[in-house]
Amino acid sequence: MLSEPCSLGINPTWCSEQVQDFTECCKNSGLLMVVKCQKENSALKERLTAYYNDPVFYEECKMEYLKEREEFRKTGIPTKKRLEKLPTSM
Repeated sequence: MLSEPCSLGINPTWCSEQVQDFTECCKNSGLLMVVKCQKENSALKERLTAYYNDPVFYEECKMEYLKEREEFRKTGIPTKKRLEKLPTSM
């Protein structure tokens, strides 16, 4: 599995305006957000799609995935488990 940056896919600062608009709309709309926030959702999806179709971004994510896969094959330990702190016993 990919770690945070590419698993989410997008750096939050790249589309922060769209995320903020969508978040505010959802907070203000409650259960009706599905209907009321379509414009904000569409703007966010459009922006994210542009990044996902960027060949440079794709290559960065691919290289990160291959690196993590190689590490998993060496250790047999998933990334999430490797990154967790080991408990100390005294």
